[in-house]
Order: sequence, then structure tokens, then C-alpha cells
Amino acid sequence: MHSTVPADVPLIREPLHAPVAHLIRGGVVEGVHYGSVVVLGPDGEVDFRLGDIEAACYPRSALKPVQAVAMVRAGLPLDGELLSLAAASHSGEERHLAGARRILELAGLTEDDLRNVPDLPFDPVVRDTWVREGRPPSRLAQNCSGKHAAMLYTARLNGWSLDDYLDPAHPLQQAIAEIVEDLTGQRVAAVTVDGCGAPLFAVSLRGLARAAARITTAAPGTPEACVADAMREHAEMASGSGRDVAALMRAVPGLLAKDGFEGVQVAALPDGRAVAVKIADGAGRARVPVAAAALVRAGVDASLLKEFEGEVLLGGGRPVGEVRVVRALESVTSPAWG
Repeated sequence: MHSTVPADVPLIREPLHAPVAHLIRGGVVEGVHYGSVVVLGPDGEVDFRLGDIEAACYPRSALKPVQAVAMVRAGLPLDGELLSLAAASHSGEERHLAGARRILELAGLTEDDLRNVPDLPFDPVVRDTWVREGRPPSRLAQNCSGKHAAMLYTARLNGWSLDDYLDPAHPLQQAIAEIVEDLTGQRVAAVTVDGCGAPLFAVSLRGLARAAARITTAAPGTPEACVADAMREHAEMASGSGRDVAALMRAVPGLLAKDGFEGVQVAALPDGRAVAVKIADGAGRARVPVAAAALVRAGVDASLLKEFEGEVLLGGGRPVGEVRVVRALESVTSPAWG
């Protein structure tokens, strides 16, 4: 069973990463991506590890489902698309902006109350359209606006101050830190500021996987289950059209998945199997195939993950290589869980 008692704080050290993927061009290893991978079984025990799964790391946006759980526990009444958006790193599509506006309206607030950093949309096509139209960066377009709108709504419902809702000492952020420790089963190693301005909590890769597993195995109707259901049923609101994390959730029945900047990926199944990945150089091209290989090691049917095996490298406009996971990650015979 998954422990709910925080264990020792993760070690703050230079991570002992290992090779996780090769860049193969013309049959030669042109580049090597280092990183760390953990696979948990349904009992919460480590079934596979590669690299350093115990060192403190910043999950970045992969921690958003945990933050959303904390807000629901604190009374956030959202569900469906809007709850998915509260846990999102969205692409800045119009539906994402409309959803963030709706959350603010429910709180009786406006975009001016947001304290995230103004930005252009994350999706390159949407961003290019904004630039052509001469639209400036905005707080709504920034990929974390759903989370920030939900934070403001949670703060207003609890009678907490709004101007300083991003202060780590704010009651909202203290409540989130408590749930981070509860779900990861370990104490926070360090607190810093994420790209959007919100507090960011350092945990281990193993702790991140444990938190995802606890969310997907929670009883129906609990805050954890509500967040998991919302994200799975509205995967594009938690990410965007054409995003790999949404495609992963569509490809694997029951899978909850969340990505984070700097090469972080977490995913978990309803029976508690979970994986977490950190790519040392932050490369997205390695994150996806490594996460897919980890899911196969966790027992997911490899045929469901063919499209995530690794991008093809072109030379002169024709395929000459690929991004390929290391042999240690390849699984010929994967465990079959009941």
C-alpha cells in the first residue's frame, strides 16, 4: 500500500543520471540524452529504476495535478473541463483562454488579478497567429493561467488575501505544500519559484510517481479522483490540440499523464502502476519515447504506444536515423498485472 506518512527529505545533490536515449544517425550514436526513470508496481514498490530516482528535483508542471488536488481539498468547486484546466499547461487556444476567464468570473475577478507572467500562447501555430495579428503577451495566454485562476478562486472562497497568493507563506501555498508532502510521502526538499511565478516544490522522482499513483487509485468522489477524471476526460483542456500528453491519455485507457518543462513526465494507471521521467538536458524529444518505454515496462501493451517510440531524424529530407531509448529501458517481456 502507498504510505501517507512523509518520509525523509530527498537529497539535494547533483543527480546521478544515466543514459536513457540515443540519437542515432546513419547507424552511429550522434548524441546521448541522460536522465532518470522510475517504474512503480501496483503495490507502490519500485519495479524498475534507471539513474537517480531519490535526488531532489523540480517536477515543474508535472506537479500540477497535485496542486489541483490541494485546491479541491480546500474547497475549489470546479469539475470537468474547468478542473482539467486548473491542472493544465495549456496551449493558449481560445477554449483555454475562455475557460480561464470563466474561472475568474466565478470568483468575481478579472485577468488583472492574475499574478502569472504575461506570455504568448505555448502552441507555435496559435502563437504565430497572435504575432501576425499584433496581439501582445497576456496573463491569460500564459500556459499556467488556468492554475492561477483556480488559485485565486480557492483563495477567495477561503477568505484569504489575493494580492499575495503566490507568496510561499500564503495559506493557499502552505495548504498546497502540505498536500505535496501527503501525496508524495516525503518532505519537500526545497522551495523556489516556477516560471509562472508560483512556488515550486522539490521532491524526488520516486515521490512524484507515488503522488500520481495515489491520485489515480483514490476512491471515487475524492478530490484526487475528481482531478484524475477531469484530466482524463478532458485531456485537451489539460494540454492542447496535438500535444503528446493528451495523445498519451487517449492512447492508453485509464492513463493519467502530465508533462513538465525541463524534460519531466509522470503517468499513472488506475491500479497504481506509475512512471516518472526526468531528462537531464530538458529535451522533449527524449521525454516522450523514454516515458513510453517506461510504460511498456510497467505492463502497458506496446502496440498502444507505437506512435511515441521516438522521432525520426531526417537527412536531405529522408529518414536517416531516430531517437531510440537505451537497451536497459527496452522490455521484451513486460509484466502482466491483473
